[in-house]
Amino acid sequence: MKILFTHSYFLRFDPKQWDLQMPYPPLGTIYAAALMRELGHEVRLFDTMFSQRAEEVLPHLDEFEPDVLVVYDDGFNYLTKMCLTNMRHAAWEMCQMARDRGCRVVVCSSDSTDHYEKYLAHGAEMVILGEGEMGLQELVGKFERGEEDWENVKGIAYQNGQEEAVKTLKRPVIRDLDSLPAPAWDLINIAPYQQSWSQHGYFSINMATTRGCPYKCNWCAKPIYGNRYNSHSPAGKADELAYLVREFGAEHVWFCDDIFGLKPGWVQEFADEIEKRGLKVRFKIQSRADLLLKDDTIEALSRAGCEEVWLGAESGSQKILDAMDKGITVEQIAESRRKLKKHGVRTAFFLQFGYLGETREDIDATFDMLARTLPDDIGVSVSYPLPGTKFYEKVQADLGEKTNWTDSDELALMFRNNHSPEFYKRLHRYVHKYFRKLQAYEAWGNMLKFSPRPGDLRRAASLAYYLPTSFIESQRLARL
Repeated sequence: MKILFTHSYFLRFDPKQWDLQMPYPPLGTIYAAALMRELGHEVRLFDTMFSQRAEEVLPHLDEFEPDVLVVYDDGFNYLTKMCLTNMRHAAWEMCQMARDRGCRVVVCSSDSTDHYEKYLAHGAEMVILGEGEMGLQELVGKFERGEEDWENVKGIAYQNGQEEAVKTLKRPVIRDLDSLPAPAWDLINIAPYQQSWSQHGYFSINMATTRGCPYKCNWCAKPIYGNRYNSHSPAGKADELAYLVREFGAEHVWFCDDIFGLKPGWVQEFADEIEKRGLKVRFKIQSRADLLLKDDTIEALSRAGCEEVWLGAESGSQKILDAMDKGITVEQIAESRRKLKKHGVRTAFFLQFGYLGETREDIDATFDMLARTLPDDIGVSVSYPLPGTKFYEKVQADLGEKTNWTDSDELALMFRNNHSPEFYKRLHRYVHKYFRKLQAYEAWGNMLKFSPRPGDLRRAASLAYYLPTSFIESQRLARL
């Protein structure tokens, strides 16, 4: 069959990310496209990343005349997992345009898994729930054979003859990830990605070594893989990295796993495989404070080329970490930061404010943690209730019609808490200025000790800006 793949993430619809210009290709989409092509289908890709509107799919529909349009979002990218309404509406538009042209339409994404009834009402004929490759293979096979018996296809949702949404039994996730073909990188026009990254002085690309996460943080949505965790082989991923360096000139990699290197010994084997191939590629990962402290994990990461680790620190309050079911301690966060710094690996903290029951004392504890550990970077958000989480169940009664952000920078608190939504918007501004002020102080200290690091002069000079502005923001915050 002729299959046109696309996805619903439009960089231009997310102003913060458009300004950053750090885009990554839709990895999950090209995994599915590779499988369909291996099965003998004719496959094309409409990559929406740099498009300005959903209607840009029309020339692809009219010229290619596909039998099936597959809107398959990149489940490895946290931006798609946020289920932003700008992207949802774009997906609906593309679905309807394809249906109007007699196309069969299949959708697979975190958002459609959570809200399959809405997608079925807006042009999708089938919604694949959770991991998509095997469900897509079965659906396309039935399309090809002209079969219409959907009730025995696991892990899908569709409308029956009475236009009621029907959800079938859950499909197990793929355990042997190496059985999948390599992502169809040849379908990506890599030039605009390289152009976007050129302003940062290097080209970064994305890879995934695993699928899923076994931890049970109660605010973390897992509509695709649930709590299962499966890994590719270290050798296979080293081969893929070598390919990306050779074909695209990749100088940096974002390993977009929820948790990198959880399987015992995996990181150590990966470092060995990297050294065998003589690869010298910097990369960043996401990990957990407790996981990093096991054995020689940090040493192996440094040996493999890890430049930066993003930790889900979330809060400096142990009370809040326990309420989140994080399973880590504030002390483990600090120790991981210390060990990473010792091995020359940058540390960045994800911070989350606004969790249920958070007091000003809990917020102050997070500021204290920042001052004590002084990570190299931070990412700040507010608690965001997504369907399927215990956190969502706790706040569901407080949610109104608005249950999703329009874009990644909205950061609206959508439930009642100890502080107002306005307070958290102001807090978001303040924490960044407070953190940059801390970095400026550190830079001054390094220079006074005659041991400056790259960038210290610029950071030290920024104190003239961040010292007064952080004070002003703190006063505005106090009034709220």
